[in-house]
Formats: sequence, C-alpha cells, structure tokens
Amino acid sequence: MAWRAVFTALEAVCEENITALSGPTDLLYGNASERLVTCMRKIQDHGRALEPVVAGFTAVYHHYDFDADTPGNGYRTLVKVLQSCLLHIIHKGRYIASNCHRAFFRANHNASEMEAYSSALCQLRALLYLAQRLLHDNGHGQLYSLQDGELSRRFVREYTSMHKACFYGRCLGFQFSPNLRPFLQTVVISMVSFGESYGKQQSGLGMAAFSFLTSGKYVIDPELRGAEFERITQNLDMKFWKSFWNLTESELLSVRAEGISFLLNLTLTIPPEPLRLPLASDPRLFAPVSPPVAHWGPGPVNMRLISYELREGQDSEELLAFSRTEATPISVSLVPFGARKHPPSPWLLIHFHGGGFVAQTSKSHENYLKSWSKDLNVPILSVDYSLAPEAPFPRALEECFYAYCWALKNCHLLGSTAERVCLAGDSAGGNLCITVSMRAIACGVRVPDGIMAAYPATLLTTDASPSRLLTLIDPLLPLGVLSKCLNAYAGVDSQAVQSTEGTSTLSALGRDTALLISDLTHGASNWIQSFLPAEVLGSLSSSHRKSLDNEAHYTSTSPYSSSSNSSSGPRYYPEGFEPLRSERLAVIQTTSCPIVKNPFVSPLLSPDDLLRGLPPVHLVASALDALLDDSVMFAKKLRDMGQPVTLKVVEDLPHGFLSLSGLAKETQVASDICVERIREVFQQQTPPPCTDKQPKLERTNHGPSN
Repeated sequence: MAWRAVFTALEAVCEENITALSGPTDLLYGNASERLVTCMRKIQDHGRALEPVVAGFTAVYHHYDFDADTPGNGYRTLVKVLQSCLLHIIHKGRYIASNCHRAFFRANHNASEMEAYSSALCQLRALLYLAQRLLHDNGHGQLYSLQDGELSRRFVREYTSMHKACFYGRCLGFQFSPNLRPFLQTVVISMVSFGESYGKQQSGLGMAAFSFLTSGKYVIDPELRGAEFERITQNLDMKFWKSFWNLTESELLSVRAEGISFLLNLTLTIPPEPLRLPLASDPRLFAPVSPPVAHWGPGPVNMRLISYELREGQDSEELLAFSRTEATPISVSLVPFGARKHPPSPWLLIHFHGGGFVAQTSKSHENYLKSWSKDLNVPILSVDYSLAPEAPFPRALEECFYAYCWALKNCHLLGSTAERVCLAGDSAGGNLCITVSMRAIACGVRVPDGIMAAYPATLLTTDASPSRLLTLIDPLLPLGVLSKCLNAYAGVDSQAVQSTEGTSTLSALGRDTALLISDLTHGASNWIQSFLPAEVLGSLSSSHRKSLDNEAHYTSTSPYSSSSNSSSGPRYYPEGFEPLRSERLAVIQTTSCPIVKNPFVSPLLSPDDLLRGLPPVHLVASALDALLDDSVMFAKKLRDMGQPVTLKVVEDLPHGFLSLSGLAKETQVASDICVERIREVFQQQTPPPCTDKQPKLERTNHGPSN
C-alpha cells in the first residue's frame, strides 16, 4: 500500500472507531471503551503530524541509496517501519470497529493492544524527528554525521531516556517477517527468564526449574516482559550477555542443525609458529607472517574444518595432529564402506563468525555453514578467534590473518588447491573479512579472490545514522548491546569476564537444559494462554499499563523535556510533542578512544590507499538492520574509488539472519543470496595481471597497532 493511502486509511479507521465506541458500547465496556477512544484520538494526532514528515523523506531518500537498482538506506527503513506500525493499527482498528458490538468482544485485551501500538507510534514519531535532524545536518548523500560528534552524543543522550519497553511487549517484532516473530518472542522470553535466574548461584537443575516457573508469566504479561527486557538492555552486563548467547553452543540446541550428514567436522588448534608466504608482486620473494602476539604473546589459533565430502588430505596424519579433543574428528559411522576420497577442490572458503566480537564460535554457525559446504561443494575453514573484552583489538584480527595465511600455506591439508579463495563472514565476521584483506594488502601477500560480508560492521563508533536509530526498537541489537560490544573490542570495557573454556560438562548440560525447558515452557504457555479469559490477561498486566499510559509523568520528569531542551540546544521535536520517557535511564558509554577510528577497526574510515587493491566485495545487508547504513556507505566508498563492489539489500529480516536460516523461508532465501555471491567469487574470470596494483612489502608498517 502506498504511503499516502496508508495515512488515508488510518484517518478513516480512527474516525470509525471513535464513532463506534462513543455510543452505547461505552455503557457496555465502560473504562475499556474510554481507553480505546482516547487511544484512537492519540493515534489520529500522530498520523496527522507524521504525514508531512513522511512526504519530506520520500521526496529525497532515493539520493541516499547505493544506486537506482538498490533501494536501501536508513531513511527508507524508518519510513518502512512506520508504515508497518500503521498497517498493524489499521488492521486492528478495523477488527475493533467490526466486532465491538458483539457479545464476546475482548474490550480490555483490544484496548491494551491498541495502547501498545499507540506508544510505539509515539516513539517512532520521535525517531522520524531525529532523522529529520540528521537529514538537515549531514552532507548530501551522507548517512553518518562523522564530523559532528555533538550530534551523535545528543542522539545517545536522547536514547538513554526514551521509553522502549513497548517494542518488546505486544509490539515485539512487528516490523519483521511474521514467520520470525515467534522466534523473537522466544529469544526475549528466554533472555528475561535467564536474567531473573542469572547470578543466583543455582545448580543446573535449579536454573532449569526456576526458568520453568518464571518464563510463563512473561508470555501471559507482555508489558512485564517488555519492561524487564528494557531493564536488562538499558544497563547491560557484558558477562550476562556473553553467558546468554554462549548458550547457542549447546549440544542440545545444535541437534536440529544436524539434518545434513557430513563426512568431516574437524576442530583444529594451530600452534603459533612463524610463516613465510610468497609476495604477491614477486613469488620468488617471501614475506614473514608472525603468529598473533597482542596482549599476552604468542598463542594458538583455533579453527573448524567442515566438508560435505571427504577429500584428499583431510584425513592425513599431518592434519589430524592438529585436531582438538572436542569430539570425534571424522564421523566414521557416516562414511559408507569403501567410500572413495574425492580430489582436492579448487576452491576454499574461509569463514569468520559474527557475535559482536564478544560471543559465539564456529559451532554457533554450523547450521548454515554445513548447507553452504553442500551447496557449493567446497571445504570451509571457520576461525574461532579470541573474543573481547578479554581479547580486544587487534588480537582477533591477528588470529584471523594468521589463520588465513596458514590456510594458504597448508591448503593441501584442507582438501583444496586454493586456486580460488573467498572470505565470508557476518556482522563482526564481515568486518574481519575486510580488515584481513587490508592486512594482506599491507603485508604484500596474496589477497583473497573475493569477500562476501553479510551485514558487516564497518564503523565501530556510536556515530548517529538513520538506520542506527533502529537500535531503540531492535530486540536483537539495541544500542546498549551495540555500544558494549564496540567498547569491548576497542579495549575500553575492562570488565573481567570468566572464560567458558573450563565449564564442566555437567554444568553445561544443566545450563543447556535450562534453556531448552525455557523454550518448551514458552510453547506450553502460548497454548495455555489461548484458554485464558481476556479478563485474566487484562488483570495480570494492569499493574504495568500505568507506565505506558502516564505520558505526562515521563515528560515532566525527563531531563530532555521541552523546557530543558530549549535551553540546552536546538529542539528535536515540534512544540507540544515529547516522546514517552523511561522510568530509568540507560547507561551508554560512548568512547573517544582513538582505536575505534583505526582503519583496521572501522574500515569505513580507512584512507583510500589502504582499501585500494581489495578484491571484489559483495555486501548483503538487511533493510531492517541497524547496521544497514554501514553497508551502504562502505559500498559507496568502494564504488567511488573504482573498487569492484556489489550490494544486495534483503527485506523484512533482522540483524543476524544467517543464524536464522532454518527458521523461515525468507531467511533461507537470504542465505541462498549469500551462497550465490560466494559462487560468483569462485567462478569469476581471472583478470589479467596488473603489477602496478600489487602491494609492496614495505607497506607492512600500515598494519594495526595496539
């Protein structure tokens, strides 16, 4: 539906509901009717104010796209998210108007639903006003205010006080594909349940029992769920965040990823020995490659080799000598008797996983890596680099670069001749794909033949952009989480985090069981909820409705209200409007640490000479990702330099969609797009040699520094 038609329909629905609920129905439903009428009037006011704002964005947002064939940038996304919210309101409003006179109409439930979307609409209106400010202050075609630190600091201050719980309750995931909303609800419920039991010194069984008892209430009471999720992400504890996302390493949870039978899933530990690789400009000369040394000296690098077919070299004694003891290196039971080994593949895929530089390993990403290995018929080497905050920059980059060089030198052990090498990664891993290639250019060694980076982080600062305004509403990447991850990688967050390496098997099993039971409880609670009367649901959430309705309280107590804002600087909002405010301020630590502007940390800030010579870069981003503008601006930067680059923007998916590829058709389609980009790298025609573009060994002094 075109945006003008959406606003027309919204106005009609509001009038229809106000008329329908202002008559005899008011006597039948009492306070619920009053709440609905009040809510519809607020929505009507928001709609009338937003229509000219949206008209302004639609007139200019095409100037911020990568090109005419790739519509996508943060301004478009904000309008799209607003339209999704309005369509939900229109759909709900039509239902209310058609059914409010029926005997079994759930007045309190529908009033609570509409109030939640009214709150969400109010906050989205605030985001559109903030985006207007960015549009006004940034240069033409620029999505980041890189030269205006004060504007970014003001955005962060505004974020700290704005109410966010409405986006994690009844409105959770409204902007995403409907097929993903149950998963997002499970994540949020699991997190708040885990947060309630976290740090209580319970045994594994105790945590499981506690999660079972507590998770149900977060399903029944969406307002409580939203408030608790906001509390957790407002003042995020990095140890808690790492512990929660490391649950994805669980064997119980990874069983569902075993749908494809694989001959090889081998974990390796490579000792820190110096390497020598031929120079790209003159193979008769060699460049030394040191093992990773940052922060604690030389140390081994962990990797995982995945191959759908057993190839020559993969079962060699030389390779098995590097094997770790996590599991049986080769699944012998799956190898048919007399199965032959295939010859080495001419291709090799080297993968760096995502996780914000602070969490997860290759095991968390096995699901889609196994599919890729089968679809591409290629061995995949995934690097388990050290994680922040224990291992801040440049440790991860050093380990990934060393792993890349080791793979080039030992490709015969990996079942490949490495005639074509592609780097692939998502989020933080996408950043590492780019910076490893930059490091290869600087050292003068062979550069990979191509890069596939999915939703990469190319700017590791808290600089404002229109897509980063989505951190206010994103359940997977709120600003509190993003800033903690960036600070941890930059070395600003010195908080000690206990390593999970020494966790006992029994403890891990109890922890995994807790999450599994929590997920099962979520499904059971949904089933139970369908039998509960509306009055029960309404009474359970009534204690939390006050925080959503009391807009005057938020405004009067906010340090960013109209009166204070007018004296402290330019106003963000028109006279008479203020967003809802949270009862507790978020703690967001911005950093002026120069490390975040190091080109090997934030490649978007890299000078052209460090990017010139990159192989073809294929970026796959999501229109609803807070890091969308990172991809758009980096693609523009490479294109303007004459570097080969493509950008694909997929719709309706969150950040991290590769890890969700088995959950919905849309995520699988997005994963297939990534596979096709990798295939393009492997099948591209070899360009004629051009020695004047080859890097020189003397450029090694451009490498990252502590």
